[in-house]
Amino acid sequence: MFLKIPLDPLFRARICFMDDVDRKILAELQQDGRLTVTELAARVRLSVSPCHRRLRELERSGAIQGYRAVVDATALGLDFEALVFVSMRQEDRATIAEFERAVGELDHVLDAQRLFGEPDYLLRVATADLAAFQRLYDDRLATLPGVQRLTSTLVMKHVVRDRPLPS
Repeated sequence: MFLKIPLDPLFRARICFMDDVDRKILAELQQDGRLTVTELAARVRLSVSPCHRRLRELERSGAIQGYRAVVDATALGLDFEALVFVSMRQEDRATIAEFERAVGELDHVLDAQRLFGEPDYLLRVATADLAAFQRLYDDRLATLPGVQRLTSTLVMKHVVRDRPLPS
C-alpha cells in the first residue's frame, strides 16, 4: 500500500503510493473528521479491521496530519479579516528564522506563507474590528524582525473556504 523511498534528509519528503480506497478514506474524512471507523468502513466499502489498518497507516505516514474542528470566526468575535503582504529588509537565515518564530507566536495570524518573489510572505489575520487590526499592525506586525514593508488588503467575503484537497 505504501512505499517509502529514502530521500536526501535535507528535504524530508515522504512519497506515499495510495490506491483508490485510501483516497476514498481521505475524501470521507475531509468531509467529516468525526466519522467512527465503522461509519468510515461502510462509506468506503471495507470491513472495519482493514479500514482501521489503512486509517492508522495514513496517520502514521503523515498523510493524515491531525483532526480538528472548523470554528466560525464570528462566534469568537473575530469579524475582521485582512491579508498582509510582508517584504523583508534582510533575508539571512537568522532573520528569517526569527521572523517565522515571531509570526508563529501571534495568535491572530491564522496562516503564514513564505512566497517566491515579491512580497516575501503572505499572512492571513483575523481580529475583532479595524481598530484591533490597526493595533496588531502597528504594535506587532510592523515590529517583526527584518520587516521592510507591510501592505494589507481587507477581505470582503470568502468565495471558497476550507475546501477539501482533491483526490
